Amino acid sequence: MRGDLDTVDSDIFVRPPEPWKPHAYQRRAVKFLLEHACAGLLLDLGLGKTATVLAAIKILKAKGLVQKTLVLAPLRVATSVWPAEIKRWTDFNGLTYRVLHGHDKEEQLHEEADIYITNYESLDWLAGTTKTKVASGRTKVVPDLKRWRSLGFDLVVFDELSKMKNVSTNRFRAIKHLLPTFKRRWGLTGSPAANGLLDLFGQMYALDTGNALGRWITHYRMQYFTLGYDGFTWAPQPGAEQRIYERIAPLCLRMAAGDYMELPELVENTILIDLPPKVRKIYDKMEDTLLAEIDAQIVVAANAAAASTKCRQICSGGVYIDAEVKELLKPPASVKEVIHLHHEKTDALVDLVEELQGAPLLVAFDFRHDLERIREKLGDVPHLSGGVSPKRADELVQLWNAGKLPVFCVHPQSAAHGLNLQQGGASHLCWYSSSWNLELDMQLLGRLRRQGSTAKRIIVHRLVARNTVDELVIEALKDKEHTQAALFEGLKQLAKRRSR
Repeated sequence: MRGDLDTVDSDIFVRPPEPWKPHAYQRRAVKFLLEHACAGLLLDLGLGKTATVLAAIKILKAKGLVQKTLVLAPLRVATSVWPAEIKRWTDFNGLTYRVLHGHDKEEQLHEEADIYITNYESLDWLAGTTKTKVASGRTKVVPDLKRWRSLGFDLVVFDELSKMKNVSTNRFRAIKHLLPTFKRRWGLTGSPAANGLLDLFGQMYALDTGNALGRWITHYRMQYFTLGYDGFTWAPQPGAEQRIYERIAPLCLRMAAGDYMELPELVENTILIDLPPKVRKIYDKMEDTLLAEIDAQIVVAANAAAASTKCRQICSGGVYIDAEVKELLKPPASVKEVIHLHHEKTDALVDLVEELQGAPLLVAFDFRHDLERIREKLGDVPHLSGGVSPKRADELVQLWNAGKLPVFCVHPQSAAHGLNLQQGGASHLCWYSSSWNLELDMQLLGRLRRQGSTAKRIIVHRLVARNTVDELVIEALKDKEHTQAALFEGLKQLAKRRSR
């Protein structure tokens, strides 16, 4: 296998530019962007959002309505997807661009171009942001508006608009100062409410500075939600969903892939495992501690998340060492970082690999020690996660799409955005450890189940520890999916009503 991993036939993956022939739904999306200075394209993966935006930019540029476009995107999308789409279609080859990443980004910034593409993490540098601690303990974020205005951006594209959902981040505080300087603000995402309708506030604010859902998250919560008994969760008030849909409908165009193309059938396969008796006792103690704190109402959101994460780690087979884990497990002094507890999920994964008889399997893992156990059993399998260089990541993606990787391990945060993994007929995805994050769950599935796939069905295998938090995670993901599905359906019905 190693010989295959080190060899990439680059001629297979290089193709000359070709004319862009938009589908009817893409022409509709272009028209929507041209007609809306503030617009959210809520398009499923595979519907060609990037090319759609490029077409709209080209038209506005030709009419003299925009001069300089700023694209904010996840790192891999910024450095790979946008440049590739501009090069792929002859229609957009005339658009000049600069990727603002790496040691020469300041130099690239001051070169003339139509489109400037960078990642969200570069926003501080781009805006010349200064951060100072204030008396309340919060961080005051102030961009250099003189520098910013001199750059002359008049259109911003938030690729993966959900990056703006958390209004408490320094990123959001910085962008709030910059939003009024743009004539047009567009956002792209297929999962705006993957983790609940509260996430919509920051995303809609990034588009319209508060016109639809208000200017303050506190007012939005009080107007549409009720605080739960636990003191940190919010549930929509009766009728709130419909009111929210009506407020954001003029801003958003929703398109589902299933309405415009034939996607592979989706099949779910839950593989249950049982924790070994000794590990079961450890797990039960950890879970009992969490439940006792909740009953006593002394647990806060951060503590609940940390405790549930430990429970999920134990289910997967290992746990990172902290004071609580030391007290519970009393590991030897030689064990510094991780305690490996069992191989039940790893053994189930090995069985699955053998059953597939060489059919490519994409394996999603959440914890670094998951990968350690997987590689202990399956050998030096390739992986895409933190620390893998962009060049190596591109090589691995090409090898996967060429059918040369029987097993490819990925961390969802590294692979959920901007990758095309559907080539070569790959049809199996295994979640070694599922997380609470529906957005990452949906985005990673969308890497396989999208336009261009030749698979008849995509089978999602989930390794789940019986009678544990693993089962709660799966139930929560389904509930969140229902919430987002309701949002999409509501927007579709409102769009039909407006078109009558």
